[in-house]
This record gives sequence, structure tokens and C-alpha cells, in this order.
Amino acid sequence: MNLQDMYAQKRRAAADAVGVVQHGDAIIVPTGVGEPPALLAALSDRRRELRGVQVMQILAMRKYGYLDPETVEHIRHVAFFYGGATRAGGQAGWIDFLPANFSEIPAQIQRGQIPADVVFSMASAMDAHGYFALSLAADYTLAAVARARAVVLEVNPNVPFACGNCHVHISQVSALVESSEPVLEVGLPSIGPVQQAIGKYVADLIDDGSTLQIGYGGIPDAVVMQLSGKHDLGIHTEMLGDGILSLVECGAVTNRRKNYLPGKLVATFGLGSSKLYRFMDRNPALEMHPVDFTNDPALAGRNDNLIAINATLQIDLLGQCGSESLGSLPYSGTGGQSDFVRSANRSRGGKAFIVLPSTAKGDAISRIVPVLSPGTHVTTSKNDINYVVTEYGVAQLRGKSARQRALELIAIAHPDFRAELREQARRIQLL
Repeated sequence: MNLQDMYAQKRRAAADAVGVVQHGDAIIVPTGVGEPPALLAALSDRRRELRGVQVMQILAMRKYGYLDPETVEHIRHVAFFYGGATRAGGQAGWIDFLPANFSEIPAQIQRGQIPADVVFSMASAMDAHGYFALSLAADYTLAAVARARAVVLEVNPNVPFACGNCHVHISQVSALVESSEPVLEVGLPSIGPVQQAIGKYVADLIDDGSTLQIGYGGIPDAVVMQLSGKHDLGIHTEMLGDGILSLVECGAVTNRRKNYLPGKLVATFGLGSSKLYRFMDRNPALEMHPVDFTNDPALAGRNDNLIAINATLQIDLLGQCGSESLGSLPYSGTGGQSDFVRSANRSRGGKAFIVLPSTAKGDAISRIVPVLSPGTHVTTSKNDINYVVTEYGVAQLRGKSARQRALELIAIAHPDFRAELREQARRIQLL
């Protein structure tokens, strides 16, 4: 049977394709815009026919019908990372949370610790050799494809066919549906004066020739905006977004001085505009890889001068970062923050930046605190922390004693809270 005959034989309507799902199945869905909307909408329509099904995903983008507290006995969402579509359900308790470092999710799937019975994914059009690209999110999806009983692709010509290790052959596919809707676009976060001030502090510490990992958020993007005058930057990251694309377009990113995969931008998922998705299509300067490759500290850390830029919600005077919850209330997830902090720490000349505004709630509370709020999920540990940056300056904590760390962090706290922080530090015997 030739490739086109195989394709035609596996083509289904979305309502028929989701028929591969059985009671008790775990469905693996890729990160972000790699999620297949036609398939998940069809699954939502069928949800009351099923029992005990889980949909497992690191970042859901849309509120599908199955995200319903009334039908969780039929289909329950399991988040590795909460976003706008799932945060309220996670905080209310009817969406589950599975803690994991992003880099380790593929291994947990391979070992059967995370079940993977079915894969639903967006995919590019098939090439002449029978391959589809899961370019929007290779992440943990390739590991799930290797284990799943059924792989169902939503084939869309607007999905880029990227280079790298992100391909699935028609012989691995159980069913496919066709769609032609534009890929969901995600704009850059808003950036204010606080973010700009933090971004300048970080940008001033980034040397020409550095390799960048840039997390999502207003502050990381504020850093990117101030790097256009740099030279020969490289990219080894988890998320490829429009901020990085702007650095390529202005010539700041060349990837020439990378030690590992020189000449290549490396990422595991794309999240941005249609312009970004067009840039990803058959671009030989870009490789999309699974997250156990991109986020492996031993691999990413091969790049000298690796710069990791990630945000947190709260930090205590020892340097412990609560980046994924508000006290015990879940907010996001671990993602790749710990992966890349450790990658930068391994890198010769590497720097890991944790960035945060000094206050929250209109300057009513300090984000730098003596101890983390009860129940806070610790993301970056006191042993891994490197640079901490607020709009009031930079604290470098590696190699510093607990007392020195407290003094450094108080110095970059909002001035209105510094005296109180010193007094509280004395009470817990840090000063």
C-alpha cells in the first residue's frame, strides 16, 4: 500500500476518530497550541459515553467542553502546569495536578509512571516520505507516541513542518482528521516600567556570545526587548516565541558561538504568532526536539555562558522560590524552571536569573519574605538559586551564607518593607 492510500485509509471525521478512546484511558495532549481543537471538541461531545478517562497535558489553551466539574467522573483533566483554561478548576479541586520537572515527563511516560494509552496531537501536512511534524510541541508527545495504543493526529496545513526530532510516520498513526483553521496565536505579555527596569538589570549582565533560555512572561520579554544590540547570541530553550524571533530578525541571534549544536536554534514547543509559525516551517536553522533533550541540564549545560531567565511569585530570605502557587493555592506548575536553573549552573560562565517585581497587590505586600507562605510549592531550591532580580537591583546568592543572602535580598526588596524584613530576619535568627 502506498503512502497516500495509507493516509486515505486512516482519515476520519473527528467524531469517528475519537472512538479509539476507551473507558479508563489516559490521553496525552501536547503543550499549548499543539493541542488539537477538533479532536478535543469531539471528545467533549462524547464525554458522557466514557468513564474514568484522563486528559493529561502541561498547558491547556482553550476551555473545551470536557473541562466540566459536572462530568469529571467521565473525563478528568490532569495538568502538569496550570494556565488560564485550567487554573480555576485546579484551585477548586476538580482538575488534578501532577508535579514533575518538564524534562522528566518523557521518562515517566516511558517507565509507565505516567500512563499513555492514546495520543491526540496537532500535526503538519504529511511530507513525501510519509512523515508528519509535531512541531508545535515535541515535548513529551514523542515518548507517548512510542507507548500509546492509539495515535490520532489533527492534520493542519497551517502547522509548520519543522526540522529536528519531532516527526511521526503514517505507519505509527491509528487515525487522522483534517482541519484548516489558523493555529491559535498567543500575543506577547504586557510590559510596564517595573518589568522594563528588571529587564535592564538582566540585560546588562548578558554578554555577547551567550546562549539564552527565556521563559514566558512580561519580565523575560522585557529582557529580550533590551538585547537587540547584543552580538552572536544563541538559543537553547524550551519555548520559542516572538521575542526570540525579534532577536533573530535584528541579527542579535546567530547561534555561531554555541558549543552545543552551533548554528541551530533549539526548542521543544512554539507559542506565538502566525509569523512565528511561518518562520518555523522547514527552517534549517531551527530544530524542535523532545523536552528530555532540550531541558536536560547535562545537554543544555554544554553551552558556555548559558543564560536562564525565569520568573517567580515569591522568594524567601534563603533563596527558595515559590514559582507555581499562592501559598497552597495552585497557580501554574514547575515547567522547565528547575531544569534550566540547573543547566545554567552547570554551564561554564552560565547565569540563572530568577526575576520578580518586589511587591504585589498594588505594593501592599512584599514578594520577598522571611519564609515562604504556608503550603507554597518550592520550585527552585536554595541550593540551586543564583541571581535574583527586582526593579531595585540584583542579588547574587550562590556561595553566600544564609546571613549574606538575607542582606542581599533585603537590599533589593521594596524600600517600604526593608525595615520589617530586617526585624523578621532577626526573629528567625538569619541576622
